Amino acid sequence: MKKFLDGIKKDMTFKSAGPGKKLTDDRSGAADRGHRSSAAKQQQREEPSEGSQRAGAAALARIEQQQRPKLLTSQDAIRNQVKRELEAEAAALAEKDQPDTAEGTNLAAKEHPCPSVSGVYFTCPLTGATLTRAQREGHIKEAILKRFEEDAVEASVMMIHTFNKDKEKVKAAVDIMSKYVENICKNPSEDKYRKLKVSNKVFQDKVVAVEGSREFLQALGFTSHMLPVQEAEEEFLLLPEQSADALELMKERRDRLQRGEPLRAQLDRRPQAFRASDHATRFQLPPDFYNLNAEELKKEQQHRSDLVEKNSMLRTKAMRERDEQRERRKYNYALLRVRLPDGTLLQGTFYAWERLPALYDFVRDSLLDGWQPFDLLAPGGVKLQESEDVALAECNLVPAALLSLAFDAAVQADIAAVQQADIAAAGGRTLLKDKLVENIQTLT
Repeated sequence: MKKFLDGIKKDMTFKSAGPGKKLTDDRSGAADRGHRSSAAKQQQREEPSEGSQRAGAAALARIEQQQRPKLLTSQDAIRNQVKRELEAEAAALAEKDQPDTAEGTNLAAKEHPCPSVSGVYFTCPLTGATLTRAQREGHIKEAILKRFEEDAVEASVMMIHTFNKDKEKVKAAVDIMSKYVENICKNPSEDKYRKLKVSNKVFQDKVVAVEGSREFLQALGFTSHMLPVQEAEEEFLLLPEQSADALELMKERRDRLQRGEPLRAQLDRRPQAFRASDHATRFQLPPDFYNLNAEELKKEQQHRSDLVEKNSMLRTKAMRERDEQRERRKYNYALLRVRLPDGTLLQGTFYAWERLPALYDFVRDSLLDGWQPFDLLAPGGVKLQESEDVALAECNLVPAALLSLAFDAAVQADIAAVQQADIAAAGGRTLLKDKLVENIQTLT
């Protein structure tokens, strides 16, 4: 029975395959080959051309490069703002380095107002010459060297304390030379104390290494001599035996050496008076005030980048004040204006680390009646106490600020009662000295 059913299934399967064909029939082979060739042609037509392939590849690349739009957060906005500022500063620095054409100079003059002060200037204490920052060091050295014609001791003391920046080395040299003088004065007849071997290691490392030391010894009376030492000659500095008066003079010169101070060019405040103006708070500072070279500008840009990260963090008041102090320390100078009761403005340049008494002295020296008591008010109406030994930078007056002057009300009332006029008002009388009033200008 099972065989019978299997036979029926095979029969049905064979019939469902369709009509049979003979293997020797040529038509069936030809039809089969035709079917295969048509299929190959259809497959060949469906393949894209090389240009289509390149266009498709480019389209896929564009799709892959496209990014979804990024939603900006507050931190992103801050970063973008700082980035734009840094790029603008870099572009400004690059334009500054390029030579200006006539057209470019005219354009810059239209876009940027004139500086409030032309620069930072100094005065040589020896010659009284007015110097720029670039001129001051060379001029000071030249003036000291010329001083040898008048006073060799004073000039050599200036050299020691001015030409050498390492204070520890200067102190060591001064101590050694002071010891030389002390030994000579205690033992005036001993030749060994008046004989200095130049090749001595201590003398070379501690004395000769400090510029001006040898000149000071020569000013004391030491002279150079070549003396025989073990079949050779070496240089010695010899001092003749001194009289009692000469020894006293040596002690006085030693004291001058010990009291010596570096000779520095003094800051020229460039006092200037201006008429009452609505532009009193407008400051255009020259590059000298910022004191930023290319390397310092890079550090400043890095500092601003770091500041972006700090602004995104919670910070205590002490942390914020510390950062503000560091921000102010990058300025060496401050341009300050004082508004007088009659509206006149007094302007001067200061070191950022100068103290409030220096500001009060400047204003007092500029007033016609400097004896009158007065107060200075910082922006915001904060009274600056002259008795407080506080730096200008610590009072938030750096790099520029506008202050107000207020005379003592009780003193003004007494003056008005006696003279029947308030001389603090502008009625026909100025508050500043004549030399400032003669050169008064108008702010632009």
